Formats: sequence, structure tokens, C-alpha cells
Amino acid sequence: MMTLREWLEPWLDIDSNLEVLGLSLNSHEIIEGSVFIALNGAKQHGLAYAIQAIENSAVAILFDSQDAHIAETYFDMSKTVAIGIPDLLQNLGEMAARFYQHPSQAMAVIGITGTNGKTSCSQFLSQMLANCAFIGTLGWGTPSQLHKTVNTTPDALAVQKILATLQKKNSQFVAMEVSSHGLAQGRVNGVEFNGAVFTNLSRDHLDYHGTMDAYLETKLQLFRTKNLHFAVINLDDAMSERVIDVIAPDVTIIGVSALENQSLRGDTLVANNVQLNLSGIECDIRWQDQRQTLHIPLIGRFNLENVLCTLGVMLALGVDFPIAAKKLATLKSVDGRMTRLGGENNQPLVIIDYAHTPDALEKVLKSLRQHTQGSLSVVFGCGGNRDSGKRPQMGRIAEQYADHVYLTDDNPRFESNEEIMQAILSGCLLQKHQIIHHRAQAIKEAILQASTQDCILIAGKGHESYQEIEGVRYPFNDTQCVREVLATL
Repeated sequence: MMTLREWLEPWLDIDSNLEVLGLSLNSHEIIEGSVFIALNGAKQHGLAYAIQAIENSAVAILFDSQDAHIAETYFDMSKTVAIGIPDLLQNLGEMAARFYQHPSQAMAVIGITGTNGKTSCSQFLSQMLANCAFIGTLGWGTPSQLHKTVNTTPDALAVQKILATLQKKNSQFVAMEVSSHGLAQGRVNGVEFNGAVFTNLSRDHLDYHGTMDAYLETKLQLFRTKNLHFAVINLDDAMSERVIDVIAPDVTIIGVSALENQSLRGDTLVANNVQLNLSGIECDIRWQDQRQTLHIPLIGRFNLENVLCTLGVMLALGVDFPIAAKKLATLKSVDGRMTRLGGENNQPLVIIDYAHTPDALEKVLKSLRQHTQGSLSVVFGCGGNRDSGKRPQMGRIAEQYADHVYLTDDNPRFESNEEIMQAILSGCLLQKHQIIHHRAQAIKEAILQASTQDCILIAGKGHESYQEIEGVRYPFNDTQCVREVLATL
């Protein structure tokens, strides 16, 4: 516990010995002794809920100092400890870290950023490192104790609270997905990263960032972090040199490549003699003057990049190369990431993957083509109220690499599913497609039309357990749907 004066000392000089027992952005969660932090939300200002927080015995209300005039319209500031903090949103991470006594300093936190591969890398690290927790798209904690999150990177207050909880559970390592939104909105401010990983960069979130340069610049913030000890960089991505350029000279860099690329700084971990088959990936790995032959039980060549990044982190943390390489043979696939169903007992092979960007869809389809003996089908759509420019690109990629394309809905949100479909179709030229808006029906049709030698990719939703339409989330899961259809064959 600490007093308001002790907690806020770096930002304000206030004379208050009120004890702070907790912090919350949600007025419903306020209990006696908590501080309510009222941020300006996308739909409504948190100050609109200040009265409720006061009624729940909030010890103080914090808001951005520029919103003082708004606060006066919602509650009597003379009867409540009301504190304006300059640039509250960007300072919140550091403030929360101070309240929770800087938990990231007691663990090795590895930040993972990039368009694709963040979830796979974080999950692989949790499998490979003892006492390694994760924070990301699938939730936070460990595979056996998983807690759900709303965003890939939770809000700044939640991040510090989660880290404090993981510290108490004796976690030594935390593999944390760091999204571009999380970086832009200061959600990881106050986190002391021991290491950082760059997986790749391709088109995504341009509805938010505007341009690819702005998107990259946001990602680069992670590699400019103070006190960073190491960085693992995928050299096979065109933006790798720009990432390396911003990394401080005293940071150890490990480059990884499956294309014989060499790092401009530091050592390079190289994979060659790569072979793909239905049991996984086989390759030779070269590190300094050592070589290991690996069998990785994962499908998809792009997964080799994720595995190399994972291995790079293990080496940076001091795991011996032969030991680390041997452990990789025990890797298990991540829920909704190249999840494999069927493929035996006269059933076609069905792959569930989260691929929802042009680059991810292309990589998955190209990889599956190498695993497929018969024809390759894809079932996919594009989310509503998101970057619309990628839709025709994904339509073009789908018909280029698949033999059959089933276009369906994927979280239309508040957008017309017909308009989304027309945008995808504007990139289609080969007439390979079939439109079935109802996702379950599209999946069923694709499976029923396939032979035992065929492969079907169900792309876009991965682990998600809902279909969002007009603000309502209806229960739906691709994996469950596929299992139900396969059971009828």
C-alpha cells in the first residue's frame, strides 16, 4: 500500500496521506480505497461514471488535466479528491508500474511485435522456457491457467496488474505480444522489456495508422525501449534493416533466417535444407560453429520463422544450442494457428488458421500447397469496420493459390456483408469463387465437396469463439464447426 502523495510524487506534489488500495478504469469495480481513473474513451468520457465511482467509495478521481472543465460538469470537485494529471493516457503505464512496484523488473519480459506470428512465438516460448507465462491474443497466464483478455495488448493498467500477478506466481519469464495499437496508445509504457522480437511486417491496421510507414514507425518504438538487453530479428523480412537501425549499440542482436540472409550486427541463426511433409518441418539449423538437424512437428513453412525467433530468444537467454534445438521437437501447435483436423479415415485434411491479412493468407496457402496431394480449397472472408483496402488483395491471393475459393462472412460488425463481399470480389479475376454468407454452411460445403486427398484452409478467425454482427457476438467456432461436419463423414 502507498499514499496518494507517495504514488503521484513523480508527477504532482500533493499533500495527501490517503491510502490507495487499488486502481481501476471501471467504476463498477471500485471498492473502498480505490482510485478511479477516468480516461476519455472512444464512445464516452470516463468522467461520466465518476458519481458511480464516488458512491462506491473511490478514494480519489484521476483525469487528464486538460479535461478539468468536463469534470466540473459531472461531479462536485470540492467534495471529492479530484486530481488532474497532464497527459494521463501516456503516463498511466508508468503510474501503474509505480503502484504495483515495477513487476517487470523482477522478471525477463520479452516483447514480440510484427504483423503475424506474435501469438505463435509467445505460445512457443511458454512451452520451451520453464516458468514462462504469456500475455496476448489468447489471454494471459499459462496454458493450464488461462485468463481471457479483450485486446492483444491489454490497457496499461491491466498490463501492470497482470505482471504483478505473474510475479507473485513466481514467473521467471513473460512472453508478451505487443500490438501496434498497444504501442501507439501507451499500453506498454512502464514495462521494462528484457528482450524484443520482430517477426515481420505486412499490410494491416491501415484504418488506424494510415500508412505503412506510420505502422512501421509505431512498431519501432519497442526496439527503442531503454534498458533492452537483446533483440531477435527476422532477417527474411524486408523491414529488418530498418528495425536494426534503431536498436542501441549495446543491445545484443540475433538475426534469424531461412533464406541464408546474414545480420548486419551480431550473430545469425540460419535454417537450410528445409523439407515439408505432413508430419511437419525438417531442416538443418546453423548457429555460430554448431549445426543441428531438426524435426519440428508443425505445418507450414512460415512456422519455421516463428520457431527460429523462438530459438533465438532461448539462445539470448543463455540456453545451450543443442539443448534448445532438442526441445523444439516437442513443440505443439497453437489453438487456431494451423490447427489440423481430419486427414485420415477417408477424411480430407482441414487446417484452421487465424490468417486475416494478405501476407498471412498468402504464406499459409503457399505452405499448404506443398503439403497437399490433391486440390486446395480456402474458406475465408474479411472483417467489417477494418482496413478495407486489403479485401481485394486477399481475394486475388485466394484465387491465385487455391483451387477452390469459398467466400463467407467473418465478423461483419456494423458493415454490410454484401459490401464486404463486393470489395473482395473486386480482386478476383478467375471465377474460382463461390459465395456462401453463412459461415457454418460454407465450411460444410467445402468439406463435403473435398476428397480424401484434398486440403481445406478455414482462414480468418482461428481461435475466436464468436461471430460479430451488428454489435452482437453470436457463439461460433471454426474448429467446433469442422469437427461436427467431419463426424458426419
